[in-house]
Amino acid sequence: MSQARLLCILLNYRTAELCRRAARTAVTALQGLDAELLIIDNDSGDGSFEQLTAFVAAEGWPQVRVISAGRNGGFGAGNNHGMRAGRDDGQPADYIYILNPDAFPEPEAIRVLADWLDSHPETGIAGSLIRSETGAQEYTAFRFPSIAGEFEHSVRFGPVSRLLHKARVPIDLPDRPQPVDWLAGASMMLRREMLDRIGLFDETFFLYFEETDLCLRAARDGWQTVYLPESRVTHIGSVSTGMKCWDRVPRYWLDSRLHYFTKSHGGAYAALATLTHATGGLMWRLRKVLQRKPDADPPHFLRDLVAHHVRALLSRSERRATPQPARRLP
Repeated sequence: MSQARLLCILLNYRTAELCRRAARTAVTALQGLDAELLIIDNDSGDGSFEQLTAFVAAEGWPQVRVISAGRNGGFGAGNNHGMRAGRDDGQPADYIYILNPDAFPEPEAIRVLADWLDSHPETGIAGSLIRSETGAQEYTAFRFPSIAGEFEHSVRFGPVSRLLHKARVPIDLPDRPQPVDWLAGASMMLRREMLDRIGLFDETFFLYFEETDLCLRAARDGWQTVYLPESRVTHIGSVSTGMKCWDRVPRYWLDSRLHYFTKSHGGAYAALATLTHATGGLMWRLRKVLQRKPDADPPHFLRDLVAHHVRALLSRSERRATPQPARRLP
């Protein structure tokens, strides 16, 4: 059996310094594999493209390229641009490895994922154990979001969490390979055969939920998503998105969440998921006041969540009510 052809995609948005570090670790981890590294600048507009181009030229790496996406369409669109660009040698890639610019694979991390896909044809997606720079493991393997999971998360109450433990979205990380519902996209390998069947990332998602959607489509088509703790990656986390210091949840996160539930389960399910989340959130806020607990959400999160969904419903109703121009017969 010939060695699988691999394309590693490293997507940058205004994180050129970290991207250089990620590229160095990726090049080391790709040694001995039939692999190319494609660095994509997602229209950073801060000189990142020029800096990274000069960096790669100075390193003199074979089989490493830097291209510009031409626009910032988000995480999925940027990675899709790389997948469509493909390998420079013109050969189709068997596996696509997605790596964040703030993620640094250990020397064997990428090979572990590729070896698993080689020996497990039922697996469409494989992902790594992600650790912070302090060595703490991050939650990177999950169950699919659901109405019950929305309530469990928002109510933040131990007895409810124990009752709904099978709906809790983050899972306790296993110490051996295990199929899971979905994986965080910081370090994941995708089988090209699977992508040919289910399609690439849905570019309606600007940021967040795009890997959840991809894993759900894969599962519905019969593919496994597997978490591999032997593949280890260090991750700084949320550098380009600023998630850890949000003053307010951005519109694109709310758009992505609503699109995921509506696309995957329908409008009624999405509305019930938001209502359930809001109910749990109100219960938590009452308990927070009575027990003097600290804030756990960004400011105005619950209000923004509900208002966003209501505006989306009103906008949809207006579009349906707007008369469409009559079409002329040919």
